[in-house]
Amino acid sequence: MAMAATAGLWAEVPVRLDWATVAAQCSLAGEQARAFLVVPALRLLVLLSLAMTVMILLEKLFVAAVCYSAKAFRHRPESRYRWRPITASACKTGGDDEEDGIVVVGSGSGRAAFPVVLVQIPMYNEREVYKVSIGAACALEWPSDRMVIQVLDDSTDPVVKELVKTECQRWKGKGVNIRYEVRGNRKGYKAGALKQGLMRDYVRECEFIAMFDADFQPESDFLLRTVPFLVHNPDIALVQTRWKFVNSDKCLLTRFQEMSLDYHFKFEQEAGSIVYSFFGFNGTAGVWRISAINDAGGWEDRTTVEDMDLAVRTSLLGWKFVYVGAVKVKSELPSTFKAYRFQQHRWSCGPANLFKKILLDILKNKKVSFWSKLHLLYDFFFVGKIAAHTVTFIYYCFAIPVSVFFPEIQIPLWGVVYVPTVITLCKALGSPSSFHLVILWVLFDNVMSLHRIKATITGLLDTRRVNEWVVTEKLGDANKTEPAMERLDDVQVIDVELSTPLVPKLEKRRTRLWHKYNCSEIFVGTFIIICGCYDVLYAKKGYYIYLFIQGLAFLVIGFEYIGTRPPSTE
Repeated sequence: MAMAATAGLWAEVPVRLDWATVAAQCSLAGEQARAFLVVPALRLLVLLSLAMTVMILLEKLFVAAVCYSAKAFRHRPESRYRWRPITASACKTGGDDEEDGIVVVGSGSGRAAFPVVLVQIPMYNEREVYKVSIGAACALEWPSDRMVIQVLDDSTDPVVKELVKTECQRWKGKGVNIRYEVRGNRKGYKAGALKQGLMRDYVRECEFIAMFDADFQPESDFLLRTVPFLVHNPDIALVQTRWKFVNSDKCLLTRFQEMSLDYHFKFEQEAGSIVYSFFGFNGTAGVWRISAINDAGGWEDRTTVEDMDLAVRTSLLGWKFVYVGAVKVKSELPSTFKAYRFQQHRWSCGPANLFKKILLDILKNKKVSFWSKLHLLYDFFFVGKIAAHTVTFIYYCFAIPVSVFFPEIQIPLWGVVYVPTVITLCKALGSPSSFHLVILWVLFDNVMSLHRIKATITGLLDTRRVNEWVVTEKLGDANKTEPAMERLDDVQVIDVELSTPLVPKLEKRRTRLWHKYNCSEIFVGTFIIICGCYDVLYAKKGYYIYLFIQGLAFLVIGFEYIGTRPPSTE
C-alpha cells in the first residue's frame, strides 16, 4: 500500500526528468570545461615544456662549446693549476715487491715529502667485489708508511663480514697499513660510515682522503696523478676523476648507462671544472682535502646524496674543484633493471631534496660571487636536476600524446623535431662509438623519466621514500673481466662454510602479477599507444610514429625485457 501511494504521489508531481535535456546540459558543461579549463591548462603546460626544453638546449650547447674550446686550445688541468710530480727522484729509488705484486714507492729521505693519504672503502654486503676493491687499493703506488687504507664495513650479513675481515687481515700480514672498521648501526648509511671513519685517532695525521666505492678499481698510479693537484694548489678541495666501465657491453641496459655517464663525465664535469671550478662530487674515485671537509662541517646525512651536499657546502666557502678526465677508474654498472631503477631514484630524489634544504644557504651566502650562486641555482640545480628530470616525462610522454585529442593545441615543429634532435645529438657526443643506438637510448631515457619525475617530486615535497637508500646490487662483473687482478690473490683464503643457512628458509610466496611486472610502465605505454591510434584515425597530426615506438618502449621495459636477470636465490 505504501509503495502504491508513493508511486501515485510521484505521478501527480508535475516535474518530469527530461534525459535529453540533462545530456545536453552535461555536454555543454563538458565543452565549457574543455574550452575554459582543460585546453588553457594543456596549452600552458606545452608552453612551459617548450621553455624548459630551450633552457636545456642552451645549456647543452654551452657545455659543448666550452669543452671543445678547451680541447682546441689544449686547456688541460695541468695548464690551469700547478702540477708536478712529488719527489720524482724518490719514486725512482723505490723497489718492486714482485712476490706480492705491490709497487712500493720511495725508500729514502724523499718519503717525508709524500703527504699521508687515507684511502676509504665503504662497504655493505659486497660479497662479489670486496676482494678486488681491497686488492686494487693495496696495490696503489705510495710509500707504505704514508698511506692508510680504511675499510668501512657496514655489512649486515655475518658471513660477508667475516670474509671482508679475513681479506683485510691477509693484506695486513703482507705489511699493508690497512684498518678494518665496523660500527654498531647503519645510521646515516654511507655518510655515517665516512663520518665515523674520520673520527679515528690515526686519521689526524692524514692530509687527504681518496674514496672508492666497493666496485671501483683504481690504477696503481692513481695517487701519483691526483694528489699533486692538492699539494701544489692549497685552494683546491677536490680532485675528481672519470669512471670507466668494465661491463658496459654486457647488455643494452649497461650500454645505455655508459652513454649517459660518458656525456656526464666528458662534458658536464669538464665544463663545470673549466668555467666555474665547481661540479658535483660523484661520491667515489675522488681525492678530498680533509681540512676542506672539516671546514664545510663534515659529512651530512640529511639527504641520500651526501657527496653532492658536501660539494655544494664546500664550494660556498670558496674552495675550488678540479676534474681530471685523463685518470680513469674502473667500475661496474648495474646490469639488472631493478638495481638501476633504485639507483636512479636516489640520484633524482636526493638532488631535489638537497635543493630544497640548501636553497636559503645559497641565497644568503656572501663568500662566493653572484655568478657562482647563479650557476648553482639555475644551471646545476634547476636545469640539471629539476627541469631535466621533469620536462622529459611531462612533455614527451604526456603533453605530446594528449595533444592529439585537442585540435586547438598546435605544437610548433621546432619544439617537436628540431630542438629535441639537437639536444640528443649533443648528448650523443659523449659516446660516438654508440651513435647507432641513439634512438633506442632516447626512448629508454624517456621511459626512465617516469621514475625520475616521481623521485624528483618526492624530493621536493619531502614525502615518503625521500630517504630510501637501496645499495646498488653488484654482480662481480669487474672481478670476472679482470684476470690481471688474479696476481693479487697469491694467498689462499678459506671461505666460511655456507652450507648451513643463517636463518630458516622462508616458504616461497606466490608472486602477484603487479609485483612481477612494472605496472606503471605498462599503463603509460598502453595510454601512449592509444593516443597513437587516435592520431592515425582522427587527429592526423603525424605524431603516431613516435607514439607507437615510444609506447612500445614502455611496454618492453614494463615487462622487463631489458637488462640481465638477477642470480636465483632459491
